[in-house]
Amino acid sequence: MIKLVISDMDGTFLNNKGDFNRDLFKQTKKIMKDKGVVFAPCTGKQCERIEELFGEDANDLWILGDSATRIKHNQQFVYESLLSNKVGLEITQLLEDISLDHSIIACTRKGAVVKETLSPEEFAIVRRSYANVIKVEDFNSISEDFVKITVHDPALQCMETREKLSSFFERAFIVASEAAWIDITNANVHKGSTIAQLQQILHVTPEETMVFGDGYNDMELMASGTYSFAMRNAFPEVQDAANFITGSNEEDAVMKTIIQLLSLQNDIDQ
Repeated sequence: MIKLVISDMDGTFLNNKGDFNRDLFKQTKKIMKDKGVVFAPCTGKQCERIEELFGEDANDLWILGDSATRIKHNQQFVYESLLSNKVGLEITQLLEDISLDHSIIACTRKGAVVKETLSPEEFAIVRRSYANVIKVEDFNSISEDFVKITVHDPALQCMETREKLSSFFERAFIVASEAAWIDITNANVHKGSTIAQLQQILHVTPEETMVFGDGYNDMELMASGTYSFAMRNAFPEVQDAANFITGSNEEDAVMKTIIQLLSLQNDIDQ
């Protein structure tokens, strides 16, 4: 019996415009409620950005946001794992030494911190994933621990940049989800580890969990649920790691698959 559904957002649940079919979500939400199933977005996006996207429905969600470093439910954080300020500042410095052409998004509890010199085009991209954005002259002005650090590279060099961060591999979890994006979190903290935290909170097993993903940062996600679905638009390695393949994010495949499978499951009052 499925009790928990977890979905990546960009390239998976969301379409290529960064939105979703809201009428279909009403149907999906109803069947999940009838079947007693919990829905959890699992994403690099800021938790507050997911709340913006889902509006009044957000309180019912368990949000694994900020590259799955935090769990938020009903406007309250119930779990987080932070990267130390010292390590975070060392990483941002190395990233700036590597290149000034990519955008660095250094996230703290206060919000997503970017440089004042960030172009309007790059700021618009940042705003798609972050509700609270703070501009600074120098990342060294950050005194807090980091929720995560993200890199966006329009030149698509993130695979190469990740390898240049190898000296931090034991102190941080560093993954290039695709050629344009890197996510950096506390050591051993990724979608799989945070899903395990949520499963423990909800008393749900992997055998009762359905997951959806498309990017390289979803590899651990695929291992978190027996009902693991890679999108048709997913990377081949992610498809190989999944137990099933579904349609693309442009086809509302996550919601259609949820409805199809849960329709075979008894309601909770039966």
